[in-house]
Order: sequence, then C-alpha cells, then structure tokens
Amino acid sequence: MRLSILGVLLTLLLPSIAEAACRDIDFDGLPYTICEVGIADDIRLFQQAADGRPYGSFDRVNAALAAEGKQLGFAMNAGMYHADRAPVGLMIEDGVERAPIVTAEGPGNFGLLPNGVFCIGERFAVIESRAFAAAPPACRFASQSGPMLVIDGALHPRFLVDSTSLYIRNGVGVSADGRTATFAISNRRVTFHQFGRLFRDGLKLPDALYFDGSISRLYDAGRNRFDWGGPMGPMVGSVIPKG
Repeated sequence: MRLSILGVLLTLLLPSIAEAACRDIDFDGLPYTICEVGIADDIRLFQQAADGRPYGSFDRVNAALAAEGKQLGFAMNAGMYHADRAPVGLMIEDGVERAPIVTAEGPGNFGLLPNGVFCIGERFAVIESRAFAAAPPACRFASQSGPMLVIDGALHPRFLVDSTSLYIRNGVGVSADGRTATFAISNRRVTFHQFGRLFRDGLKLPDALYFDGSISRLYDAGRNRFDWGGPMGPMVGSVIPKG
C-alpha cells in the first residue's frame, strides 16, 4: 500500500519536476533567469497558428497545445519581427520555412553583423548567418536574430564595456556538444557587453545569440511567472504534458 501511495505521489509530482527548468542566478551583481533544456526535451518554435495568423501570445500557444493534451513549460520571445509580427529573418517552424535567411548588413540590432541562427535539429546549434546560408544544416525549427552575443568563445567585436544602452534582454546559448541549450532573460536592464559575458563567462557557453530587448518576456509555468506585454512574433518554448 505504501509503495502504491508513493507511486501516486511521484506521478503527481512529475509535471512540477518537468516544469522546473528555470532558475534565478546572479552574475557580476546582475540578476537573470535562465532556463536549461536538453536535446531530448520537446523544444519548439512558434510563429504561425493553424488559422494562418501569428500566435502572438503565450496564451494562444497554450490553447493550440491543449489539443495535444500539452502546455508550455516555459517560453520566451525568440527573434525580431516586423509590425505585422512576421519574422525579420529566417524562420523554420516544424520543417516549414516561414521566412528566408537574411545575410546583408542592415540597420538596428538585427543587422549588426555577425548575426546568427538558433537551430533545433539532431543537436542544438547557434550558427553565424552567412555560415548557415553557405551550408544549411537540417533544422526542424530555426530562428534568425542578431547580433551574435558569443562567437566561438569571443564576444561580439562591437560590444562596448562602457555602453550606456541598457535594456531588458533575452537570448540563447548552446553547449559545445550541442546537447544543451540555455535560454536567459535579464531581470534588470543590461548592456550587450554584460549580457554577452553572462553566456561566455557565467554560463561557459561558446556560442550565444541575442533574441531581443525591451520587449523581452518569459513564461514559466513551474514558478507562476507570466510576463505581460503586447503581441509577439516568433516564440520558443518547452512543451510538457498538461498539468
């Protein structure tokens, strides 16, 4: 009887354990939330809903996942987008290319080369955009954004230690073996240099990509964090059984 009760209790606890992918950390006196996932986890990018319109919100993604008996564990915005919420650069959603890759230098953070692509395939990868275009890997999901934060262990060459550009920022870094991806959002306004150092020096990740700033938001079901804001473009999140 005790074993049966223990089994029931463990079953009830499993969803909470699965949701506990995110945690708060401090690096160089600045607060961040990071969410770590493995390649065996169900990680997806979300852009276009079944009705042909952008999802736009975590709520709409959850409504769609409910049909599978699933929900978001955590999620965040995953790339820059136009006024109609269409992706600025490459977007691949469940094998379907929603937008093509952009390799030209341009205005704003996206065009601050080198920029890059976050790819979910047999492994996770963050790849510089022109290298990706020259030899595209097989990605079930992919989102292009910019700038790169860390490239082969080096910070983006345009980042300034004494920058005064401060924003809430979010992005993703990938382990050297491609088996782990770490998503991060700052809980205070930070510079690019500070955010890049989080991934390189704090998390020890060789490659990392900036998703966005000021509009950055996190959904964390395990800890009841649901950041509020306007409609979004691409989103990335873990998918877990509905609790």
